[in-house]
Amino acid sequence: MDALPPRLTPEEEGSFQYLRIKDQTPPILTKAIDALHRHKSEFFEKHGEEGTEAEKKAISLLSKLRNELQTDKPFLPLTDNSADTDVWNQYLEYHHSLLNENNKKIVLWGNKCDLALSPDESIPETSSPVVTLEDLQLFILVDNMDHVWSLLINRKKMRQETFPVTRVDFIMDNAGFELVADLVMADFLLASKLATEIHFHGKSIPWFVSNTIKKDMDWVIEQLKAANTKCMSDCGINWEHYLKHTWIYQDHMFWTLPHEYCTMSQVSPDLYAELQKSNLILFKGDLNYRKLVGDRKWKLTVPFHQALNGFHPAPLCSIRTVKTEALVGLAHGQGRHVAGIDPQWRTSGKFGVFQFDGSL
Repeated sequence: MDALPPRLTPEEEGSFQYLRIKDQTPPILTKAIDALHRHKSEFFEKHGEEGTEAEKKAISLLSKLRNELQTDKPFLPLTDNSADTDVWNQYLEYHHSLLNENNKKIVLWGNKCDLALSPDESIPETSSPVVTLEDLQLFILVDNMDHVWSLLINRKKMRQETFPVTRVDFIMDNAGFELVADLVMADFLLASKLATEIHFHGKSIPWFVSNTIKKDMDWVIEQLKAANTKCMSDCGINWEHYLKHTWIYQDHMFWTLPHEYCTMSQVSPDLYAELQKSNLILFKGDLNYRKLVGDRKWKLTVPFHQALNGFHPAPLCSIRTVKTEALVGLAHGQGRHVAGIDPQWRTSGKFGVFQFDGSL
């Protein structure tokens, strides 16, 4: 196999990763601190002095982290007793060793020269997604959804003879509107008999604050059940029923580990084996895409299959709005064309892809 391209890192001044760490993350932490201050009385009312002390400790830790980011302090090993602490510390130690190796090279070549002389905001979702679909079609850079439908339709046609079960897995991204859209999609797949069971893979903790956890699914369903509109309350009742039968929710520590997905079969073979049972895996969102392709400086024209770097547990499709620079599978010249439309197209979130890998 050809050598892998270098990773996208914040080392390059002006890059998306650099600006994310330097300019975007500290204000996000400030907003989180302000939110804790505003809800101080609620913590006391619900949890007493213990809640007040927890709020103070959280503010202290967030303030410390903000200062460390702004002053370019090194990442220190984690000291809590969480299940993934050792994994993160080993990963951190590994990257420190790489940094030390680079420092050795800098010292070596320096010597040669000498010899030579991103919470607490609400985002309104008031526009109709249906009305804007036609306009958004122009911004889809790769559209392999026909492969997805072909796979599911073929299995449906052959179900009685060959495929009694069609399992679709959602590797979930964000709560809120996106979560509701995922649940509607899952409902449609069952109602149309394109799938017989749905598996949802959430996170044990949010990788980003908006990532879906089990509590988010439960909350959405309870809100729908309590809605005054009958079609919404019926939807909530139906989805609650599905969660007891044909919808299966599960989380796994791997989704919040630092590893890219091509390492899953070695790092978490149980999860890889579980995904191998699927007939179609839908990876949602930018973060999942980045971990699928390893967050590397791939050429835009590198095939999606190649960028997966051996990660092929089952047919899969990445459904992703382009918000970071990691991207593959474009046609020759397509990147230049899109850059002419929007110079910030790789980080603006205006463009999207449906990229499929697997046999039909």
